[in-house]
Amino acid sequence: MEITWLGHGSFRIEMGEAVLLVDPWLTGNPVLPETVHDSATNGATHIVLTHAHFDHAADILTLARKLGVPVVGQYDLMSHWAEAEGIDTVGFNKGGTVECAGVAVSMVPASHSSTFASPEGPKAAGSEVGYVLQAGGRTVYFSGDTALMADMEWIGDYYKPDIGILSAGGHFTMDMAQAAYAAKRWFDFRTVIPGHYRTFPILEQSADALAAALPGVQVIEPEVMSPISL
Repeated sequence: MEITWLGHGSFRIEMGEAVLLVDPWLTGNPVLPETVHDSATNGATHIVLTHAHFDHAADILTLARKLGVPVVGQYDLMSHWAEAEGIDTVGFNKGGTVECAGVAVSMVPASHSSTFASPEGPKAAGSEVGYVLQAGGRTVYFSGDTALMADMEWIGDYYKPDIGILSAGGHFTMDMAQAAYAAKRWFDFRTVIPGHYRTFPILEQSADALAAALPGVQVIEPEVMSPISL
């Protein structure tokens, strides 16, 4: 399995036969040079979306058409895009599981918001979610943008993920201390990879606090476009 950070909350996850682009934000992403956009997305089998904020969804429609792959996400938004935009989607909801090229993708709750901008102001776009990805004996919890929430207890107990990709930049999501609290209290991760940080000055710039709080856990600070093999 390879996990590649595309900056901010965007990841490329290769598990088995699947190449999942999770929240791929390209246009305007200040830490992902335009020169690597094609290499970041080539070979994708699916696009997976956690919520509709611009820094997660701005490139979804363009990429879906360019790559010719389905967008996987929360039912309300996927149904709208399938009808209004004519793209291929896989819409489901929290508690459901779909199969993506051999990867079981389970939708789990998150605690955030999900809107997109319009001339009339913010418009609701379904609800925010996270995912559990399972293939080849590995289980990944992708938190999406979220605060600490009690649902993490059953997610950890039921799915028993060994890898956590946790939003940890603070201000809009958990910060490093909160991500560490979640990891210690509700999960038994072997590996933790922080995300949704370092992009802007308002966000945390280092995962040192996360690593210090999780002795015995492999905490990997990702580098943009540098694959992590697990």
